[in-house]
Amino acid sequence: MNLTKSNLEEMNSLLGEGERLEDLECNNLKIIQNKNLYCFTSDSVILANFLKIKKNETAVEIGGGCGVVSILASAKNKFKKIKIFEIQKEMQALCQKNINLNNLQEKLELIPDDVLNFKKYIDKNVDVVFSNPPYHKVSETKENIVKKTAKQEVKLTLNSFVEVASKMLKFGGRFYCSYPSERACELISTCHKFNIAIKKMFFTDNGKGKITLILVEGVKGGKEGVLVLPMLTTNNQNGEFLEELKTRKFLENKK
Repeated sequence: MNLTKSNLEEMNSLLGEGERLEDLECNNLKIIQNKNLYCFTSDSVILANFLKIKKNETAVEIGGGCGVVSILASAKNKFKKIKIFEIQKEMQALCQKNINLNNLQEKLELIPDDVLNFKKYIDKNVDVVFSNPPYHKVSETKENIVKKTAKQEVKLTLNSFVEVASKMLKFGGRFYCSYPSERACELISTCHKFNIAIKKMFFTDNGKGKITLILVEGVKGGKEGVLVLPMLTTNNQNGEFLEELKTRKFLENKK
C-alpha cells in the first residue's frame, strides 16, 4: 500500500491507546507498535535480513509478535506463504492489523494459537521455520504479562521451541533463530538433540566489545560442519545503530 500523507493521517486517527505508526524504511512498509505491549528490537531486524525463504516455499514463524519479522521478510523473499503463530491475544490483534496495513493478507497468515497445536493448521512439513523467541528464563519482574511472555520462557521453553520446529520442518528444511549469546551452547546442543544441524552462525556486538546475540541457520537432518560468519557490529560508541543496520545492507555478505 502506497501511504500518502493523507493515508498516514487517516491511519494515525485509527490508532488505539498506546499505539504509534512507524516507517520500516523498506519498500514502503509500515508497522504499528504499542508502547504498552512488547515492542520489537534490532534482534528482529537482523533475523529478518538473515533468513532466506525461496520461491514457492512455505514457512512458519513461531511467536510473531507485531509481525515485523515476517513483514520485513516479505520485502526480500518471494515465498509462497508464511504462517505466523502468536499465542497472546493482544499481540494477535496487533499482528493482524499490521498484516492488513501492508496488504499482505495473501502472503502472511496469522494463526492465533499456541504453536504446540500446529497439527491443527499444518497438514504437511514446511520448508522453513524461524523465530526471535522468548529467550530469557523465567524470573520475577515488574513487567506486564504480555511483555514477560514475549521475553521469558513463560509459555515456550527452549526445548519445546526447538522440538516443535523440528517436527514442523521437512527433511532438509531450514531453521533460523536469534538467541542471546550467553545461551549459545544451550541453543546449539538443543538443536543437535532434535536433529537440526547448525550450518551457519554469527555473533553480534554492541560496538563496545560486548557480544550480545547469536544468529543461526540450521538444517534438519543436515551433515556436520558449520560456517562461522564475521561478527556483526550493530552500534557505534554512542549506542546509536550503525547506518548499515538502518539501511539493511549489513548481511549481504552473509548469504
